[in-house]
Amino acid sequence: MPPTTSLPGILISMNLDIQDGRFLVSTARETIREYVVHHVRIDVPDDTDSRLREKAGVFVTINTHPSRRLRGCIGHPYPDSPLIEALIDSAVSACSRDPRFPDVKPDELDHLLVEVTVLSPPEVIKVARPADYVNQIEIGRHGLIVRKGPYQGLLLPQVAVEQSWEAEDFLSHTCHKAGLPMTAWIDEDTEVQRFEGFIFAEEEPGGRVVEKD
Repeated sequence: MPPTTSLPGILISMNLDIQDGRFLVSTARETIREYVVHHVRIDVPDDTDSRLREKAGVFVTINTHPSRRLRGCIGHPYPDSPLIEALIDSAVSACSRDPRFPDVKPDELDHLLVEVTVLSPPEVIKVARPADYVNQIEIGRHGLIVRKGPYQGLLLPQVAVEQSWEAEDFLSHTCHKAGLPMTAWIDEDTEVQRFEGFIFAEEEPGGRVVEKD
């Protein structure tokens, strides 16, 4: 869980716990199953806690099991919708609208892991010179958004850990995700934002949900 002294905003006030994480992940899995099997988008569950109806950014990630290869990942970077609604929309998109992958098929469902990342509101990193960005990014704590003109790319905090990247690598790959040269982060007209996240994931398909540090 992000420290309470970190970025201000909606995420910190939610104070999400593992029970919330289990609810979000199970809702994401149900959303994916219903959409893949019946092509139906589920309604917001009646038992959704009022805190999960506050606006927040969220990403739903689908990985294969046991190989843990990415199968889909889409979300809402900014707090533009109630969390539970953004979660359902992201789950549908992750299984059917990620341009990198074909739509998820029904026979895959029992071999996929579902992960949910709830984001704090991104903040622009202000530095005197671009080289200082590397000192403002903590691997394992921060996710990044790079924006330049019409281009934008986002990588979640866990990606840098999974890939064993250092801060400069993380910046470069976020630029690449945006469709920019990997050195674009050093350009004066490039904006770099950081955010934090609560990360909840299944240990096995449909199984126990844990919170990732």
